[in-house]
Amino acid sequence: MSWDLGIAGLGLLAVMSLGFGLIAHWIVGKGLTRWLWLIAAVAYFMAGILVSEVWFGWATGKELQPNIDGLSFDEVQLVTLAGLVAALIARYLVRRNPHTGQPARKPSR
Repeated sequence: MSWDLGIAGLGLLAVMSLGFGLIAHWIVGKGLTRWLWLIAAVAYFMAGILVSEVWFGWATGKELQPNIDGLSFDEVQLVTLAGLVAALIARYLVRRNPHTGQPARKPSR
């Protein structure tokens, strides 16, 4: 296995990871931890490297388009989709009422 991820590809993945972390934190809210954005960003970064360099690392630049300095951009977007689904599930689990399993309702004033 040869790693061909360059500085520009690594930088793009880092920016995408930070953006994903902030969006995941915004979706889930403050129900889990205030460090959710960082945890999500690191998980996205590691999953992006795994997908780009291990899962699709065998493919050449002609087979994977766009390939940005070794980063299989479209394939990394699979991580984005899976992560957003996970964030929506986490939002549902955090915001439901633990006693009934139903969604929490706003308290009446």
